[in-house]
Amino acid sequence: MIELATFEDPVKKQPLKLVLFDIDEVQRPPFQRDISESLKKHLEMAIEKLGFLTPVVVVPKDGKYYVIDGMHRLEAMRDLGAKEILGILVDESLYHYILEFNTEKPPNVKEKSKQTYRLYQDLLKHDPNIIEGDLFTYFKDPVFITFGFAIEEFDPRFPASFYESFVSKIDNFLELPLSESSEERRRRAEALVDLNRVVNEKYAELGWENALMKGEIVRKSVQKAYGIRVRTIEEEFYTAVERVKDACQSLTPADFGEAR
Repeated sequence: MIELATFEDPVKKQPLKLVLFDIDEVQRPPFQRDISESLKKHLEMAIEKLGFLTPVVVVPKDGKYYVIDGMHRLEAMRDLGAKEILGILVDESLYHYILEFNTEKPPNVKEKSKQTYRLYQDLLKHDPNIIEGDLFTYFKDPVFITFGFAIEEFDPRFPASFYESFVSKIDNFLELPLSESSEERRRRAEALVDLNRVVNEKYAELGWENALMKGEIVRKSVQKAYGIRVRTIEEEFYTAVERVKDACQSLTPADFGEAR
């Protein structure tokens, strides 16, 4: 590691360092999202054509250096055989703010949920007594925590995007320590996976072949349970899930009109 310059960012005036790292010094934190091979290949071509113009953002932690912005640039440079990489070294306090970055390719709902789950587990391991509600600045939206548990612990194919609109109206940050809130997240995730089972059964019953129509089944189920223009749902999480499940089971082809 060679320190090239020190400076302050122009907004918060926090001290930063421009550093030339040996590429093997920079690691991926355990809660990074999965690599997109297509994005990495695109970046490789761009770097070969234009050079490496945008430094990665690196955080020191426990004697190691972790990339919190620029993972795909880092891996593209590795594939290109680079021995060094330019990075901006920031304070350790930014280590868990990784969801604020992802500037190369904004993650979809499923990717964000998986990354949120990994971040949640890292925080749980670090301090199980932290109150989940105090971590809202890390996670932004509790639905991604619940979806992450559903995908990582119950069903890797759980279609989180189909449920985002509904679950965002009934999920909330929990005023419980992570040791307890993780168990509640697990229960909520299991309830959503069971709702998805009912949606899959209705999909099979209707004899459809376009899997995207499962999202339409979810939408129609919520509308049947709460009305077409529902903006808020006052019922608690499990009551709402059961109500939508019952509505789903009662759907008929007539409910979909020409949507088929």
